Amino acid sequence: MDNIAGTRPKLVWTVNIAVFLLVLLWIVPTTGLLVSSFRDRDQITVSGWWTSMFSSEANVIARSAPPDAQVEEDGVYVLSGNVFGSEPGQVIAFGTSSRAPEAYSPGDLGEMSKGRTLVVEANGDYRLESPEPHSGSRGARIFVRTLEAPRFTLENYENVILAERLGQSFLNTFSVTIPATVIPILVAAFAAYALAWMEFPGRALLIAAVVGLLVVPLQLAFIPLLKLHNALGIGKDYLGIWLAHTGFGLPLAIYLLRNYIAGLPREIIESARVDGATDFEIFRRIVLPLSFPALASFAIFQFLWVWNDLLVATVFLGNNEQQLVMTGRLRELLGSRGGDWEILAASAFVSIAVPLMVFFGLQRFLVRGLLSGSVKGG
Repeated sequence: MDNIAGTRPKLVWTVNIAVFLLVLLWIVPTTGLLVSSFRDRDQITVSGWWTSMFSSEANVIARSAPPDAQVEEDGVYVLSGNVFGSEPGQVIAFGTSSRAPEAYSPGDLGEMSKGRTLVVEANGDYRLESPEPHSGSRGARIFVRTLEAPRFTLENYENVILAERLGQSFLNTFSVTIPATVIPILVAAFAAYALAWMEFPGRALLIAAVVGLLVVPLQLAFIPLLKLHNALGIGKDYLGIWLAHTGFGLPLAIYLLRNYIAGLPREIIESARVDGATDFEIFRRIVLPLSFPALASFAIFQFLWVWNDLLVATVFLGNNEQQLVMTGRLRELLGSRGGDWEILAASAFVSIAVPLMVFFGLQRFLVRGLLSGSVKGG
């Protein structure tokens, strides 16, 4: 009775729930990163991003005007102003010492040492009275419990793109990623067609070699490849890192594309050959259009890999200001601005915005290309 038509197996529900949880685990931190990148620095330090749409309470230590701003009124020396300065705010409690920062409600008369009194209104206006002249070089401390309205700003992105020079690193990353994605796709497409449909000696050995290269750690090639690049005069240059990423990405690209192309209908290829089409014409007019899902799936992987890469960029490009990529800039920010969460959030979201657009723009081809490329072969 469990397998009656129209019923859903428990396994299907388990898979759906697992996928939902995985998606939720990915969406929640990404949403928090986006919201935090627009929040005010002070609010980030006192409340979580999930409270960003609501007013939040915070303890603020303000100072009164300095003693040289006091005014004498009927024998009483008065300092007045607003604890928020020019910014609007709402006071829900105040205090005159750190031991009791919320001892008084707005409008109450707070007692201080030396006979001084303090009154703080709900809008932040304060009046500090003293029977004797105020002394010292700084104003008195005022402990305030405030209710702050949500504040959002674009200054974080302005600081990141302009002040933190992330804009230059953004362009540098594009200069590395686009060629390092296009070049291996072009090379792998030709190689995959040759390994799938062209007969020549040693083809099986080449296929086995490609599969074997998939499990070779790329770190093994760093030193000899960098020595070769330096000998050729392309070390620490864009051409060198393009070729490095091309070499590291080719085994997976050839493997996926070869399996996909080998699974195309043989009748189409043979009919084209009977009609006199050359291998290049078959490849350009038939194979490439039909292989777009596999090309798109590899393009997603290669683009994300190169965009998020730090190790290869550090080895083959360096860390000078004119060539520093996004991941290198973020590493520097973590060291120099590790406490500025609003800067780090804006920087991180600038970094992931392009990969997100690429993934969602091509994701409909991803599963189709990967499945076809992994299960078909010839």
